[in-house]
Amino acid sequence: MELRQLRYFVAVGEEQHYGRAAQRLRVAQPALSRQIQNLEEEIGFKLFERLPRGVKLSAAGKLFLEDARRILQEISDAAERAGSVARGRSGTLRVGFTENASWRGVVPESFRRFRELQPDAELQLQPAASLEQLEAIRSGRLDAGFVNFMPKSDSELDQLLVARQHVELAAPKGHPLTKLKKLRLRDLTGAPFVWFPRWPNMAFYDRMMHECYRGGLKSPRIVQEGLNEATILSLVSTGLGVGWVLGTARWRCPETVVILSVVDLNMPLTLALAWRRDNASPLLANFIAEVRRLTDFLRCRLGGER
Repeated sequence: MELRQLRYFVAVGEEQHYGRAAQRLRVAQPALSRQIQNLEEEIGFKLFERLPRGVKLSAAGKLFLEDARRILQEISDAAERAGSVARGRSGTLRVGFTENASWRGVVPESFRRFRELQPDAELQLQPAASLEQLEAIRSGRLDAGFVNFMPKSDSELDQLLVARQHVELAAPKGHPLTKLKKLRLRDLTGAPFVWFPRWPNMAFYDRMMHECYRGGLKSPRIVQEGLNEATILSLVSTGLGVGWVLGTARWRCPETVVILSVVDLNMPLTLALAWRRDNASPLLANFIAEVRRLTDFLRCRLGGER
């Protein structure tokens, strides 16, 4: 049984006339009659009773017409759903992100634009550390992720540079360091620090220690470790000490905390969107294109503001 035969049968059943059905389908009437005859022979019973003018559905034909309509509608709906996925308009996209990148800029704006442009798609968001995201992308648990510690080259992954951020100092309001016009690394000697742990990214930790040593902060006084930026900001707000955060923290830090630039600390940190090279998801391709557009737009706007 062919779909064409079902469509022909539905047209004749609704029109109750071969001629009108042929006109509606834009086929020759003999070809239409032959397809209906083939269908009746295949299923083993008559669908129509022939009349002097037109035809009339048999009792079996009436029931078959209801099912044929339903089948054709389900096939049409299935094709529409599959086409929507193929065009990147529906399906599921799983994206990771570092919590400190989600407050301002490309990351939150890309999520908003996704919901606006792909209302029929599902966006699953997973906050996670950069290394956890990279493992999840490689294993296929995530389609993409906004990561801070992206390897310069990776045979499995591709990447799009989204932003360059800088490490700055979070300090309690009223702290003596906030009164300095130009804060330098050597000024932090003896200050109690809420420091990030080494294990999430040993290379970055060691590089930070090297930069501090080079600038005169040879032995930071670490009184507490904070696993993430939110924890560091919270502990700084209590007056426990000062801590290193990204400059974007000024958009979400507590009222009792200020973000200070350290003039001789040059610690840029790249934020990149990463994904598997072999991920052929049209939904992912649309997301990457929108992130690229947003990145270019913000870069041009910031350039114009300078």
